[in-house]
Amino acid sequence: MGGRMQVMVRGTDLHPVLLRSGERLVFGRDPHTAYPPGGGRVAVRLPSSARHVSGALAELVVGEEAATLRWLGANEGRLSSLLDAPGGARRVTLVREMSAMLDQGKNELVVLAGKQVGAELFTDLLLTFTVTPAPASDEPDLPGRRDTDLKPHIRKGQLTRHSKEWYVALALAEPWLVGDDDSPFPPTNRRIYERIRDWRAGHAWNLDRPQRVDDAIRVVSQIAFGELADPYAEARTGRIQNPRFAVGKRIAEYRLVTADDLAEVHQSAKDARPH
Repeated sequence: MGGRMQVMVRGTDLHPVLLRSGERLVFGRDPHTAYPPGGGRVAVRLPSSARHVSGALAELVVGEEAATLRWLGANEGRLSSLLDAPGGARRVTLVREMSAMLDQGKNELVVLAGKQVGAELFTDLLLTFTVTPAPASDEPDLPGRRDTDLKPHIRKGQLTRHSKEWYVALALAEPWLVGDDDSPFPPTNRRIYERIRDWRAGHAWNLDRPQRVDDAIRVVSQIAFGELADPYAEARTGRIQNPRFAVGKRIAEYRLVTADDLAEVHQSAKDARPH
């Protein structure tokens, strides 16, 4: 397959992750320790991974003309390519230090008994990798390509420290940053506003208006997911609370804000209080 390419990664309980040429994804039970994000690398924790699943299970590298899966873990994986594989479907068993090139179209990865669903109950962990040519819009923007431009920190794919969106991201991801990721309820608009007001000694921009919080979260969501996988783009109707859970989790997993950032704002708020 010539030209630039992209790979969409999907899995049960995992929000879709879109990778383009030049990017790589490390995934497993706890990939952040061994492979911190940066330099085009994304680290994603697989939800509900069994305790015997390796912290860094595999690395997906998306090149200009090929996507390769490099196996890092002690667990075995079974990779199957469907429909578009040369000569028909194939199946490969992956072991540590083995690499396999993904075929164009849909590829399935099964980690046997890799997902924990009960105290001593396990089921297979399934991921899919869909390899397609990158659309023309994936190429660098040219003058006049779009009617309105995005803010600079959105173009760079990162948050500006101490901006309004940075504080909103911090409040939204706080449950995951403090280890309370079992909570089924992400922070409400009111909670986000109150947290930022406390951190900034009463100055919380205009986030007392719920729509302002929603607008900021949409900006953060686009940074965290990119336009094609943005959960807000996929949920244009109904309540906004459901995609908000995915955004908070993604912020923490991609370390757009960190536990150190949270500690910093807590300390700043403490120092600002009258003694």
